Amino acid sequence: MNRIELYKLLRRNMKLSEKRNPMFEQNKFGKLFAYLGLAFMSIYFIAIGTFVGWSARGGDESAIFIMMAFLMILDFFMRFGGQQTPSLLIKPYLLMPIRKSYIVDCFIVMAMMNSYNVIWLTVVLPYAFIVWCGGLGGWETIALIMLCEAIVILNALWYMLVRTLVNQKMWWWALPIAVYGSAIGIPLLVFGVEKGFIKLVDFIYEYGFTWACAAVAGVLIAVLFVVNSWLSRRLADSEVAAEEEKTFSPTTRFSFLERFGMIGEYLSLEVKSAMRNKAIRQRYIQGLVVITMLSLLLAFTDTYTGAFAVNIWCLYCFVFFGAVNLVKIMGPEGNYIDFLFTHRESILDLLRAKYYFFCIVLVLPLLLLIPPIVSGRFSILMILAYLFITTGVAYGLLFQLAVYNKQSLPLNQKITSKGNFENSLQLVIELVVFFVPVFIALALTAIFGDTLGYTIMIVLGVAMTAAHPYWLRNIYTRMMRRRYENIEGFHATR
Repeated sequence: MNRIELYKLLRRNMKLSEKRNPMFEQNKFGKLFAYLGLAFMSIYFIAIGTFVGWSARGGDESAIFIMMAFLMILDFFMRFGGQQTPSLLIKPYLLMPIRKSYIVDCFIVMAMMNSYNVIWLTVVLPYAFIVWCGGLGGWETIALIMLCEAIVILNALWYMLVRTLVNQKMWWWALPIAVYGSAIGIPLLVFGVEKGFIKLVDFIYEYGFTWACAAVAGVLIAVLFVVNSWLSRRLADSEVAAEEEKTFSPTTRFSFLERFGMIGEYLSLEVKSAMRNKAIRQRYIQGLVVITMLSLLLAFTDTYTGAFAVNIWCLYCFVFFGAVNLVKIMGPEGNYIDFLFTHRESILDLLRAKYYFFCIVLVLPLLLLIPPIVSGRFSILMILAYLFITTGVAYGLLFQLAVYNKQSLPLNQKITSKGNFENSLQLVIELVVFFVPVFIALALTAIFGDTLGYTIMIVLGVAMTAAHPYWLRNIYTRMMRRRYENIEGFHATR
């Protein structure tokens, strides 16, 4: 079997794996929303490419590379939302009589040829068409498009490397920070902010659309391909061989929680899961980093000045930890759900413990948002409004997913684990939680003013928070009605 045949076989296996996934039907609905969002984004990108193309028509065609520099930073972070590393499906093939290097290389090529990489052509093609009409030669226009696409592929390989390293150790985030920081920061430090920015722009204008840039891009693509291939093989071999550093330490006990009975036991389980579960721990660390950056931006810059931006970022800081974890509520417990159903009302105690845990977690964003409060960007009433809206309304909606989620989530996700799961209800609730409270707040403050508007939201949030025993009991009752269907789904996805 040559590499082309192997590539076709692996690609067909990936498509069959997606179709056989128990969540395939629900994913169809989620994909529909994703395609609609992609269509709107494409229209926006076409407008950007057209505008920049008209500004560069008959002048310097390298203007596209100024824009590409910023788009590739955006592209790098957007890939974390959905694109997995090439190592994702290596494990089932490692015991087959096929060279590991061939398998890994095929997965890397698939990532390079992913349809996601053509999204940025919605910016490049309108730009290229306009500058071609403005006098750029036909072959030069084709070369311009190919060079921009090569930069996108280079960015995809760069993302693979960083994502694979970050999955192992969080401190590898220092790598992209160092790369982007040195590329932007060094000229600014050497020449000053204004002159350094001009120097940076002039450098891109001079060398952006040249053979030297194409040669550098080609060399970097080859280097990153080799590095990704070597790293993926090494990590996959280590995982399959169970070559992990195991440090044995005494089990942490939270004796002060024992006074709360079973709820205390489940609270202790939640804390230990956040400390020991690699995937969950990374979500909390990423959340702390993101909220800290937003807090500093809002406190010390004028980046977000509009009422909508201020409100949505305030809500985002409070909702983040619950949204990224509770959207998959009962997923980790699906690995041992049978034991939970053997004790009367054990699930109800678990739901209560989860609710109390995520309410306590809100202390973190509350402390991190002190700088914007001190600087006057956030008012005390706004903070309290979104705090109680989160504990009452947002958590009330997210906990509803406990009734319908029926796919187990690995207790410790690694490079060979499956990707995140989504269904239609999860997507709808996520959108509602992130946007609807902001629109309600803007409407109330526009009608009644800031003081009365946020006070109404506080009252609503406090009422829903105080009613949590009732809606948690309702969720528990509905879960018990669907317990056999859910258990079957958890068993099928372990």
